[in-house]
Amino acid sequence: MSKKELLEVLKKRFSENKNRHSNIEFNDVLKKLESASESIINSLIMMEETGGMPDVVFYDKDKNEYHFMDCSSESPIGRRSFCYDNEALESRKVNKPVNSAVEMAKKMGVSLLNEKEYRYLQTLGDFDLKTSSWIKTPENIRKLGGALFCDKRYDTVFLYHNGAESYYGARGFRTLLII
Repeated sequence: MSKKELLEVLKKRFSENKNRHSNIEFNDVLKKLESASESIINSLIMMEETGGMPDVVFYDKDKNEYHFMDCSSESPIGRRSFCYDNEALESRKVNKPVNSAVEMAKKMGVSLLNEKEYRYLQTLGDFDLKTSSWIKTPENIRKLGGALFCDKRYDTVFLYHNGAESYYGARGFRTLLII
């Protein structure tokens, strides 16, 4: 996908989902994107190509930063069946997944959503009604072998735990990119 194609996709998504950014003008976002580094554009392209459907969800006026999050209705299809991090991946002796959420996010140049960010995303729509998404796990939980994930069921956002080495076809991860 080229930068031009990405900008067209983002513009269309932006106009079709005004509820996510009611006080933001796309021309302002476009100016920021046009001056963004190649690595930022590549990160957005990877978010798009793995099924994340990135969209602007917040503007920080003090820092002049736009926050893009994955807004696909379900956990991005190209980022599912991953364990939590590289340590968990290496600990698996049999049936290893192809990657981990944390490692892939690093390669993409983005970060996993934390619980607060995930809950904010859920105020903008209904996400992960059939899937779940790994979220950034506090170090004290991770040191004990666990990792956190969220989903939305019964009109409620739920936070769960699992062994970091676990992976499921319906669990992926959502990301944040600040520009």
